[in-house]
Amino acid sequence: MTTAEHLSDAVSRPASTVSIAGVAWPTYKVVALIVGLLVFVVVGVATASAGPAVLSGAGAAALAWLSIGLLTSSRT
Repeated sequence: MTTAEHLSDAVSRPASTVSIAGVAWPTYKVVALIVGLLVFVVVGVATASAGPAVLSGAGAAALAWLSIGLLTSSRT
């Protein structure tokens, strides 16, 4: 009988993952989301406006996600 528990053992996971709610996330994605959140908070406090804070946080997260992802994929 094949179950989800047996299939998860057969799946190879990258060495640098973080388990969030039972799902393995690559570490660079979690770091990118944290960077975006920090930029969002800093810009939000500095400008007291939601628009620039959301755009800056999203831009920083996307830039970090892509750049760290490319750096980690080129090393392997």
